[in-house]
Amino acid sequence: MPYNKVPDVLTGALQFGIKPGLERITKLLDLLGNPQALVKSVHVAGTNGKGSVCTFLSTILACDGRKVGVFTSPYLERFSERIRIIDGRKGASALAEDDSYGEIPSDRLDDLSGRVEAAMKTMLSEGFEHPTEFELITAIAFLYYAEEKVDICVLETGLGGRLDSTNVIKNPVATGICALGLDHCGVLGSTIAEIASEKAGIFKPGAPAVCIDPDEMILPEEMKVSVRETMIRTADEKGSPLTFVSSHGAGEKARFDMEGRMTFELDGKSYSTCLNGRHQVSNAALAIALARLCGASEESISEGVSLTRWKCRCEILSLDPLVIIDGGHNPQGAESLALTFNDILSGTLKGRPMRIVAGMMADKDVKGVYEAYRNGGINIAEAVTVRPANSRSMDPANLSEIINDVYNNKVQTREAETPEEGVRTAFELSKADGMPLLVTGSLYLAGQVRGYLKGIIRCTTI
Repeated sequence: MPYNKVPDVLTGALQFGIKPGLERITKLLDLLGNPQALVKSVHVAGTNGKGSVCTFLSTILACDGRKVGVFTSPYLERFSERIRIIDGRKGASALAEDDSYGEIPSDRLDDLSGRVEAAMKTMLSEGFEHPTEFELITAIAFLYYAEEKVDICVLETGLGGRLDSTNVIKNPVATGICALGLDHCGVLGSTIAEIASEKAGIFKPGAPAVCIDPDEMILPEEMKVSVRETMIRTADEKGSPLTFVSSHGAGEKARFDMEGRMTFELDGKSYSTCLNGRHQVSNAALAIALARLCGASEESISEGVSLTRWKCRCEILSLDPLVIIDGGHNPQGAESLALTFNDILSGTLKGRPMRIVAGMMADKDVKGVYEAYRNGGINIAEAVTVRPANSRSMDPANLSEIINDVYNNKVQTREAETPEEGVRTAFELSKADGMPLLVTGSLYLAGQVRGYLKGIIRCTTI
C-alpha cells in the first residue's frame, strides 16, 4: 500500500532544515553498507524540469524492460511518491493508469526507516551532526533500490547538485542538467554562474553529461552565455564528456489537442505525450539523450514518451469548464505555463478572462511570477487566494495585494479559509460561467488540492 504518513524519524529531522554537505550522508550510508554503490544510476539536476526529465527517462527505461528505481521530490499527495520502482513495460503501463503504482509499500518504508534511524543514532553517538530530513530519505531510497535489485535508478537532486545528498554516487551511467534559473539564491549563489556551477557539481570523471542547450532556457542572453561557459569549464575540470542537447525549435512546431496531448518531432521522429508545453520538448530531448546513453531502443523511447505521466505539470483535470492544475512556482515556470495555456486554447489566451486559485510560498519571487503571467497573456479576472499547508506559505491577503498590484487593481479577489474551500468555490463559479480555471503557484498547493479537486470534478482520466 502507498504510504501517506511521513515516518517519525523524518518529521523529527525537519528542525535541522537544509544543510548542504556530504559528510553526514557519507557517514550514514557507510554505516548502512553503502547501498548506493550497489546500483547503477542516472543523476539529474536543474532548476526547472527535473521531475519531468526523470519521469520521461524512467518510463522509457521501464519500457525497455528495466526494473527502474525513481527518486524524486517533493511529494504531492503521498510521501511514498518519492521512492518508486517501475518494473518493466507492464509497470510503465500500470503507472499510466494508476499514479500510485510502484510506490514504496508502507511496511518496507517502516522497516527501512527504523534501520536508518538506528544508523543515525550510531553516528550521533560518534559525534557527527544530525542528518537532515532529505539525507535520511536519500538513505532510505538507496537501501530500498539496492535490496530490490533494480537494474538502474533515476535520481533527481533535491537542491543544487554539488553538495546535494544524492551526489554521493561515484560512477553514474550519465548525468543530466535541465533548464536553469535564479532560484534558491540564498543557498546556491546570487548569480547564474554560481548556480550553474552548483548544478554541474554532479558531473563525474568519465561519465557522459548532457545539458539542455542554454539557448532554450528562459534566461537573458548574457545568462545563457554564462551557463554555457560554466558547464563547459566544469565538465573539462571533472573530465566528463559534455553534450548540449537541443530540440532545434521543435517546441515551436508542437501541436496540441483538447484531449490533453502534445505531438512534436525530434530528429525526424514523431512523438506524442501527455506532458503539455513547449518546454517539455526540451525536457523530452534531454531524457531521450540520456536514455540512448543507457542503451534504450528507439521503440522503447517512443513508447516511453507516450506513456509518461507527471501530475500537476499543466495537468488538464476538466475540459468543460477547462480546469488546469500546475505546480510552477518561479517566473520561468510561470512563463512556460502561459505559453502552454495559450497553445491548449489554440492561441486565444490573450485577453480572455481567467479565474485562478492561487497560493504561494512567501520566499519565492511572487511578483515576478504574476508579471510573467501578465506578460504571457494570462488575463486574471478573478483570483481566489489561499494558504497552502506549509509554514512558508504567504498570507492570502498579501498575495491578493501583489496580484492586484501587478494587474493594476483590475482583479476581483477573495480569500478562502482553506485551499479546499478555494478550489470548490472557484470550480462552482467556473462551472456556472464557463471561465477557464487555473490552480497554480506552488507544488504544495497542487499536491494538497489535486485529489479533492478531481473528486468534485468527478475526474478520472481525460
